[in-house]
Amino acid sequence: MMAEISELPPVTRPMTLIGIAITGVLVSALFGGITNAFNDWVSPNYFVVVMQWDGIDDTGLASVAQGILEGIIFGVIFSLLFTVATGLITLASCSFGFAFRHMLWILLGVFGCWVVGGLLAMGLATLSPKLYRGLFIGVPREFGPMLGYAWVGGSIVGAQLGGFVSVLMGLVILRANWLRSGKCNPNPERERAGLPGFEGDVRRTPLR
Repeated sequence: MMAEISELPPVTRPMTLIGIAITGVLVSALFGGITNAFNDWVSPNYFVVVMQWDGIDDTGLASVAQGILEGIIFGVIFSLLFTVATGLITLASCSFGFAFRHMLWILLGVFGCWVVGGLLAMGLATLSPKLYRGLFIGVPREFGPMLGYAWVGGSIVGAQLGGFVSVLMGLVILRANWLRSGKCNPNPERERAGLPGFEGDVRRTPLR
């Protein structure tokens, strides 16, 4: 009895990739609005000085709008990179839940970098207030407002720099989890036959 090995292409889910791309932009915009709202609560003076909002009465609303705008811009770049990489890694065959879980882990990493960046800046301002005031413009003279100013500036830089690191690390983890899932492990039968393939894509048909 002989066996014939035929290739079955993986099921592609293009709508999943489209949904993930849109979700990435929306989540990034939400993240930008929330973090900027918190930062304005901590130090509205930061936005007045850095953004030159002297004539704006409600810096809270303006900072949220600014955060949403920046989140959309970052979200477009992030979603493009994440969606294309996910499509290539999984051959556009992963589920929405699989991709969305990894996207959330990436955003959690960005949030962690946002916190760490703010804390590091506060640490620098605490250890050497004179140095910190010399490095940045518009830093308040009072210790408390200076720490708030440092938090906002540091958290923004932390989120920006950490965002790209989180995306790269997230894609590495996504690829590892996809390989571990067994959906793209080479099938031993195909290896013996010298054919490329994915586990579950091999069909044996007896020849009579």
